[in-house]
Amino acid sequence: MMLTETSVVPGSALPVQAFKDHLRLGSGFADDGVQDALAESYLRAAIAAIEGRIGKALLARDFLWVLDGWRGTSAEAMPVAPVTLIASVTLKDVAGTPTAIPGTAYRLVRDAHRPKIAGIGGSLPSVPTDGTVEIAFTAGFGPVWADVPVDLAQAVFLLAAHYHENRHEVGDRATGLPFGVMALIERWRTVRVLGGGEA
Repeated sequence: MMLTETSVVPGSALPVQAFKDHLRLGSGFADDGVQDALAESYLRAAIAAIEGRIGKALLARDFLWVLDGWRGTSAEAMPVAPVTLIASVTLKDVAGTPTAIPGTAYRLVRDAHRPKIAGIGGSLPSVPTDGTVEIAFTAGFGPVWADVPVDLAQAVFLLAAHYHENRHEVGDRATGLPFGVMALIERWRTVRVLGGGEA
């Protein structure tokens, strides 16, 4: 399995000024551009860390998921949530020849934690021997910061502030997320059941 982001969150979608206000950084100085770039880098790092921990995409973007076979015959759990759109499903044989699967052959089963792609009429399309299936989809709570649930948005600010405050530290002083961040993201963590197959 390989999951690739095929689009990135634009800088305009990130709450750089709100985060700077959270840090109580001044403005109107000659190095404002440097501060903006640093704030954006801390926000992106915090978002990535939290997304990795909870299995959710906070801001909407496109992904490509490549599998060499389905774990189940009728449905497959998606690798991240929440999924808003399955744009395409393409089968490729061992030679790499693509076959587009019509949208009438599958559907998105929406779920806050475990969205799935499911076959319509019984089963998912068969993956060619030694071939792959490629699923292009969009995931995320929405395209703008206001779409992110408030507890997750606060967790991002707390973790980004933690990175900012400890930017000069060297070594492994802290190996996990701060307790306040963990408390905020706990209800969003996905419990994996049966290896992510049809469960």
